Amino acid sequence: MFYDIRKSQPIKVLVTGAAGQIAYSLLYSVAKGDVFGPDQPLVLVMLDITPMMNVLDGVLMELQDCAHPLLREVISTDKEEVAFKDIDVAILVGSMPRKEGMERKDLLKANVKIFKSQGAALDKYAKKTVKVLVVGNPANTNCLIASKSAPSIPKENFSCLTRLDHNRAKAQIALKVGVTAKDVKNVIIWGNHSSTQYPDVNHAKVKVQGKDVGVYEAVKNDNWLKGDFIQTVQQRGAAVIKARKLSSAMSAAKAICDHVRDIWFGTPEGEFISMGVISDGNSYAVPEDLIYSFPVVIKNKTWKFVEGLPINDFSREKMDATAKELTEERETAVEFLSCA
Repeated sequence: MFYDIRKSQPIKVLVTGAAGQIAYSLLYSVAKGDVFGPDQPLVLVMLDITPMMNVLDGVLMELQDCAHPLLREVISTDKEEVAFKDIDVAILVGSMPRKEGMERKDLLKANVKIFKSQGAALDKYAKKTVKVLVVGNPANTNCLIASKSAPSIPKENFSCLTRLDHNRAKAQIALKVGVTAKDVKNVIIWGNHSSTQYPDVNHAKVKVQGKDVGVYEAVKNDNWLKGDFIQTVQQRGAAVIKARKLSSAMSAAKAICDHVRDIWFGTPEGEFISMGVISDGNSYAVPEDLIYSFPVVIKNKTWKFVEGLPINDFSREKMDATAKELTEERETAVEFLSCA
């Protein structure tokens, strides 16, 4: 018996920064069904700035030439009122990149303007049920600004990408133990998608010879886990740029797919993943009103904190340091927001 995808209603998915290299990998995966499933028809909307429209036309032609059966329509535009109209999912990849000599404060100022405008467009044009993923850096604070600029959309519908860091942590443990990444579960990325993030494996498990064991027991090298492992994950993006002379686009696109697919279909039983979500002030002593990466489980397109994990002194110090950075970023961004 064959399922007729023509009978299913399409969902409308927006990708911003669509002429960029992350989107180039991402759009293909979304279009062929890696994210929303092999039976879900799609309308893909691609937004970028006006000077990139010629490039975007090329991406449009390539998507058409792929002849993906799920694609009902592909729209390319430089207009927010077109891009955000009635969308079900927004993947906000585009942002102002940090240029040589640019202070973080200057980067925040430029991005506040972008994400205030896109948040307002979400508020005005998108479905109120829209799920919003912010990828463009500084992702946590950009996500917070977008959320604050879209007051009619639930704060819980906004998240930022720390799944790439989560995947990096899983991969490093797998390489160290000599297993596959699938054999590692429940690593946690706490805090900011920056060099202050804290990759935590105190609650993670590794499948070794068919049995789940704690990471510390499997690795048998506490100094590595508390030192080089953390630094490798924190600095991985910079290491990729140094080697490739370009940012980590392929792995970022894969992480976006993982993140959105888990929102859509839920997390596997007994596993949690890392997402930057709004803090409530009650979970793990993280200050209220930050987009902070927590361990979450997802069911029926709704995430919940994984509560009650014991936090040791080493972890507490790392978690507080990244929360401090996010608090400072928020204060700077909100100051710019009021005059943007």
